[in-house]
Amino acid sequence: MRTMKKSMSILLALILVISLTACGKSDQKSTAEEGFVPAKDTNVSCNIRIAGGYDNFEALEVEFDRFNEYYPNAELVYTKVDDYNNMIGTVLDGNDAPDIYVNYSWMYGRDQYKSSIDHAENLADPALGLDLDCIRSNILLNTDDGTLPMVPVFSNTYGMLVNQKIFDKEGLSVPTTYKELLEVCKAFREKGYDNPMMGFTKSETTSVFTLSIYPFFCNTVANDEEAVRKLNSLDASAGEYVRPSLEKIAAFMDDGCVDLNACDEIEDNYDAVILRFFKGDIPMMACSGDTVSGTKKRESRSEEFIADPFEYSFVPIPISDDGVTFVDMPNLQFSVNKNSSNRDMANEFMRFLITSKELNELARNKGLMSPTKDLSFNSMYAAFGNVPQSGILSPEVIGLTDDALIQVRQSVFLVARDEISIDEAVARYGTFTK
Repeated sequence: MRTMKKSMSILLALILVISLTACGKSDQKSTAEEGFVPAKDTNVSCNIRIAGGYDNFEALEVEFDRFNEYYPNAELVYTKVDDYNNMIGTVLDGNDAPDIYVNYSWMYGRDQYKSSIDHAENLADPALGLDLDCIRSNILLNTDDGTLPMVPVFSNTYGMLVNQKIFDKEGLSVPTTYKELLEVCKAFREKGYDNPMMGFTKSETTSVFTLSIYPFFCNTVANDEEAVRKLNSLDASAGEYVRPSLEKIAAFMDDGCVDLNACDEIEDNYDAVILRFFKGDIPMMACSGDTVSGTKKRESRSEEFIADPFEYSFVPIPISDDGVTFVDMPNLQFSVNKNSSNRDMANEFMRFLITSKELNELARNKGLMSPTKDLSFNSMYAAFGNVPQSGILSPEVIGLTDDALIQVRQSVFLVARDEISIDEAVARYGTFTK
């Protein structure tokens, strides 16, 4: 009898342990599935106003709808501000200032945009509860006082669209080193492809020259603080730090990957670049992530693509034999207006948005690169997620300013087009204007 009671006690104990374990697992599952948990009264009525420069922002409207599942009485409104970069300071100083607004890292430290920075709340404040760890740390703005006035909701980089159908048809692999790029371009020319690689060539900002050489340039100065200091101060002697990049772009053009005359027929770096690529006869098309964001909507505008669709993706341009470089840059960033009368709910929306799940969904809907640590969810940008940490560089970390990059872009553009010599470009560093 005593043995039976002991056995039953053991059995009951086991059942209890199993039940508690099951309950624990169930609780963990429900917590994981729950995701965002509202911190405010979900019945609150409010208007959250967001200002930016986009003509439309459908991807953000999707996030509004998702936020309304938690806060059904919250009205979120996006407003486009004309001439945004010059007008946002005036808007923030006005009576109808937004609660959340678009900001850019390059505005930091410039007197002209001081108001845009001064109005921004410190989003690194732990009390706000933003999941900043989900964002790649190298694209977060490094400020002198350690505050975070803005947080990336999209990121950007330079690379090339590749027509996978052509590569498969010709039995070639997408190049990952400069040597492979030259070999692939030569193979394509021998197979009758007159323009193995194309890109926009009519202005310096996102020309095929800038897109190709910028990762190479970043590599040459990434670990040289003195070089960065001189480049940023527009020191005339800093031209020598650009020389290796100028020599590289000149060699790149001489190596025959790019037909300058054919590229000059492309009228702009967005619509025309995409539609030219969709003709289906170009293996590789240099562009930025901003351009990539417009591809999906333009598939239906290309008669050639409709008649003969193909798979395509965005990959780094291999300009070095050491492998590809992922130049990681913030794109669009959000700030919260610290003077907003609706600041608590603006922060609540930001807490909802700044998670891997929502940022990835926002980026997917907009067609831009996500700022989160995992890029594998989007096949368009997955190749950049495979670049090893040693191959990832960011101007935010290097410390290069837009003033220096203007000089690099201009000199590279003119040398690539053979309008000035390398020596002349080096000597003119600091004198180039937009």
